[in-house]
Amino acid sequence: MTASVTESWARIETWLARHAPRAFATLEPPAEAAAVAAAEEAVGQPFPESLRQSLLRHNGSGHQALVPPFWMLLDVRNIVDSRQRRMRIYGDEPADREDGDPESEYGPWWHAEWIPFAADGAGDYLVVDQRRHGRRGRIGDADHETGCSFAPSPVWASLPALLDATATALETGEPMEGYRRVAVDETELEWEDA
Repeated sequence: MTASVTESWARIETWLARHAPRAFATLEPPAEAAAVAAAEEAVGQPFPESLRQSLLRHNGSGHQALVPPFWMLLDVRNIVDSRQRRMRIYGDEPADREDGDPESEYGPWWHAEWIPFAADGAGDYLVVDQRRHGRRGRIGDADHETGCSFAPSPVWASLPALLDATATALETGEPMEGYRRVAVDETELEWEDA
């Protein structure tokens, strides 16, 4: 059973505070509910409840790669900016256009119903797939060159599953999707190949 967003954040915070206090200190304070509502209006659709809960706990992870191997959680402003940037690049494609099977492992380069919530700093994003299909809410890796891929692993089934897996990997030291946590000088968090 997947832990709730709140439970996973509490576990992540506890581990970081004890083992990587500098990483803990980079976590942003909660987003204002009005800022989340304004962001939803700016992107033209509501955020998934799990993303809203996460933002109301921490408005991003600062420059800390919290999710392995290198994903930084975006704050509300960067969610809007990142989505708008991708939509400008996406251009005049119809918003409802589908390439192939929307439930497959590979998606188009971008889709209007994806909400970016994490970035790698090199132009790639993790997105929540909000398209109306059987696997709605799953997490995709929107690569700026090759398009989006959706891993079949349960870790990527939803934002709550991703945060739960991250908390478990921090607590146990077991690999998550091939990466193991490392507390550098007992102050910072990094992820390395397992």
